[in-house]
Amino acid sequence: MRADSFPQDVFRCDVASDRLFAGLPVDAQRDLAHIQVSMQVGEGHVLFREGEPSEGILLVASGEVRLSICAHKGQQLVLRLAGPGEILGLSATVSGKSHEATAETTAPTQLFFIKRKDLLRYLKEHTDACMHVVEFLSNDVHQAYHRVRALGLARMRQTHI
Repeated sequence: MRADSFPQDVFRCDVASDRLFAGLPVDAQRDLAHIQVSMQVGEGHVLFREGEPSEGILLVASGEVRLSICAHKGQQLVLRLAGPGEILGLSATVSGKSHEATAETTAPTQLFFIKRKDLLRYLKEHTDACMHVVEFLSNDVHQAYHRVRALGLARMRQTHI
């Protein structure tokens, strides 16, 4: 796919607040477009499962993806819904670890897949993109701390009532 045919909303911040590749130089966007593969999948398609090793990242161009984990006694706990402009599997891909959640489409969805080896090579060649990834993952950690703190405070309030 040519760089000028890559969906530009993946590079802008107007659809989702946490865009990974927003504001990259044109050459970085062009190189990114050369390593991604377009995928169109239907509703109910499992993109990856909790515990599976990551093969790469997925950029959501359109549609919606449900991220869930297996909770108590096999019940499914929905963590969130991901939409256009969001990146899936980044932490597992960069770290070489397994996915922490299952990703399943809730509607027909267009995605762009980037293999792990291609992403790592790209990040070595484009330090500005690598810094975006560091900032993105750091923000994820901070959000997780805030969620855990909120849950802990809520439990403390319940035990004092």
